[in-house]
Amino acid sequence: MHIGLDDTDSTRMGCTTHVAALLVQKLSQLNVKFLDYPNLIRLNPNVPWKTRGNGALALRTEYDQRIENRIKEEAIELVKEHADLTSKGTNPGIVFFKKEKIPKAIKKFAEKTLTSITTLNEAIKLVKKFEGEALGFNSCRGIIGSLAAVGTTLDGDYTYELIAYRVPSNYGTRRRVDEASIFKMEELTAPYTFNNVDNEKKRVIITPRGPDPILFGIRGETAEIVKKAFEIIKPLEPVDRWLVFRSNQGTDAHLKPISSLEQMEEFSSVVAKGSVSRNPRTIPLRHVIFSIKDQTAEVDCAAYEPTGNLRKTARELVIGDSVEVYGAVRKTPSSNPSTINLEKINILALASNAKPQNPACPECGKRLKSMGRDKGFRCERCGKRFRNAVKMAVVFERKLETGLHVTSTRSQRHLTKPLRRYGLEKDTASENYIIENWHFP
Repeated sequence: MHIGLDDTDSTRMGCTTHVAALLVQKLSQLNVKFLDYPNLIRLNPNVPWKTRGNGALALRTEYDQRIENRIKEEAIELVKEHADLTSKGTNPGIVFFKKEKIPKAIKKFAEKTLTSITTLNEAIKLVKKFEGEALGFNSCRGIIGSLAAVGTTLDGDYTYELIAYRVPSNYGTRRRVDEASIFKMEELTAPYTFNNVDNEKKRVIITPRGPDPILFGIRGETAEIVKKAFEIIKPLEPVDRWLVFRSNQGTDAHLKPISSLEQMEEFSSVVAKGSVSRNPRTIPLRHVIFSIKDQTAEVDCAAYEPTGNLRKTARELVIGDSVEVYGAVRKTPSSNPSTINLEKINILALASNAKPQNPACPECGKRLKSMGRDKGFRCERCGKRFRNAVKMAVVFERKLETGLHVTSTRSQRHLTKPLRRYGLEKDTASENYIIENWHFP
């Protein structure tokens, strides 16, 4: 049976991964066999009603038929107990799906949930068609994410995350972890862990800031490496439990290549090519905006201040540069072009950065000064005039290099593939197995 969970948290409490960790403990006590690590599936990061990282969970199990109802009861009771059901934006969903293989229709639904908007009606129709079970609370929107988690079987690229949780008495307080040990872990496990620290700002980024139960989360390429990393880190407060997840984080699974700019849709994340059509300009708060166009449309591209190095890259672009941009589509008023909020820029080709410049004096070498339109130039040093002299095109060296430029670590979304992962991607041929002691308790 596949068990999907989603939307148990709110901005003031809770975390769906925590509910999954509690359920793993309950099911382990019932001698349920896990066919995979719990799957932590990040869905479309652009949906307007997400809480934080828009993550849903799937547990894939085998069990004695006689305890099936007990398994379902445990899942339902944990959601009731730990979901913030009084919060207006919390709409939990649970899906129980008993088929051994996930139908193609549900996999396609899951893919759509990663890149665009899906509806509750679509999810419920699929649950009914394939004889699953779904339970929802409040608006029941969490059923969408629960079914999407069940349908995302991570047959292609995937990563792992080990999440350590706090004891309840520490919820809402400042997290206490020895920061030096985190930088040491980064040093010892690179490049097989990622997004642990922001080297640009020399800051730890594995510890969240909200009131949720997570103490820290370590992302990496294998279950073994995230467990090794966990053993290096020194928490300065009790760890209540920990668990290894398999995930689509850091895989760019949300990005949808489009062949023309007119194909952009609101709430999607795209990969699009074009040429720079308007030079970068800086707007208040140091955000950098430039425009690209193709034969079908012109759009703005925004590198916001937190993107760090990506903003510096954007500032160096000029009209005529050929680029491939990655990011979320934001709808703007009809009088303005749509905007892509940038995650990456792949610079395909640089335009010649030639600028007109006054000629040099042939006598002394000083740059000549114009005497007015069509009146020639004169040298302020030696006083000579040159009626027939003309401006010359001078090519200035570009600071940019072609290739991929990615937003700074601190501003990367859960799904954004960091530079460190390029070349480490997995494919459908990769064998997945479960290590011993992958959770506690």
